[in-house]
Amino acid sequence: MATERTAEAVWQGDLINGSGTVVSTTSGALPQLDVSWAARTEEPGGKTSPEDLIAAAWASCFAMALSNVLAKGDHPPEKLETSATVTFQPGEGITRGRLTVRGAVAGMSDDDFRAAAEDAKVNCPVSKALTGVPDVQVEASLAA
Repeated sequence: MATERTAEAVWQGDLINGSGTVVSTTSGALPQLDVSWAARTEEPGGKTSPEDLIAAAWASCFAMALSNVLAKGDHPPEKLETSATVTFQPGEGITRGRLTVRGAVAGMSDDDFRAAAEDAKVNCPVSKALTGVPDVQVEASLAA
């Protein structure tokens, strides 16, 4: 069954000097979030940006996808620590993405874990939405 999620934002003013707020999401789990051009291109200053929100969505989606890949291969993870970095270049858009994951997975080789991470990178729905990003990398390692 398909699901829909909605977020609403309000923006006031021009791009450079204006500001906005993400006012609601379907789940209600996020508080209202202030956004600004400066938060996107300089220092966040307590505000968020579209790239911040994309990175959060990507990290969680990738972790879910990798968990699924590992479980289907009879190696359910004990723990996955995932970080997503999205690089925004004014005038160009999102130019780079990097996923970093460290996993606690019993009975799995480093090479197999990296292959599972590559599979998850390609098949995670947020990764699919980011296919226009020219440089996307994944760095995967097992916890010692």
